[in-house]
Formats: sequence, C-alpha cells, structure tokens
Amino acid sequence: MADVTITAANVIAGAGAEIEHGTAGATETSGQALYRDAADSRLKVSDNDGTAAARKVRGLALNSAANGQPMAIIRRGPVTIGGTLVAGTTYCLSSTPGAICPQADVASGDDVVIIGVAMTTAILNVAIQHPGVTLG
Repeated sequence: MADVTITAANVIAGAGAEIEHGTAGATETSGQALYRDAADSRLKVSDNDGTAAARKVRGLALNSAANGQPMAIIRRGPVTIGGTLVAGTTYCLSSTPGAICPQADVASGDDVVIIGVAMTTAILNVAIQHPGVTLG
C-alpha cells in the first residue's frame, strides 16, 4: 500500500468532530497532518521521521491556507478524508511530510504516530496517539 491520496476539496469534518483553529506556518493543504510549532504557534506539516516537534501531530487540516492565513484542524472525531481507505485499518503519520499511510507502511527508523482508524472506505475516525515508539 502507499500514502492515502487525498482530494483536498473533499475533506469534511463529521458531526461531533473536535475542531481547533490556528494559523498556517507555510502553505498547507486540506487533509495534511499538522503540528503546532512551539516557536511561533503556527501549524506546520508533520513528518514521522522529521524533528521531534514535527512528529507531534496536532490534527488534520480541514482547509488549505497560505502562510499566515487562518486554518481549522480536526483533533478528534470523524472526517471524510477525501481519499480511499480500507475500513478497520489503522492509519498513521507517513514519512512523506503531511501524509498519512496504513500502519503497515510505517518503516524502520520512523515513529509510529497513530492518526486514527478507518470507519468506512471514506471516513477516518481521528484519534491521534503518540506512543513514543520508533521502529527498529
């Protein structure tokens, strides 16, 4: 398998989703996994083999934005991800910046950062976990 191909225009938070607002720290695309940079409090693209800060996913972008523009992220709950998922599969932060992939695709040397579990082939139940495990 590979990273989930997300159509940004199709990313929509579901009923009861926990949403947080912030400011983009670069050009961000809807559906990307983001972290909040401690230095400037802006939302930036996460990466499971990047800096320690970049590995701490805060949520998934619900809108695309340029640097300095407002953003909304989903922290928890259902989201129509705009891509094809496998129901029941756990999805994690990819080593491709901002992307998500099936847990089976997390490679040696990468941190396991769980984004959520697919409820259907289109809906991801976001429940971010940082278990602190780097694959050997």
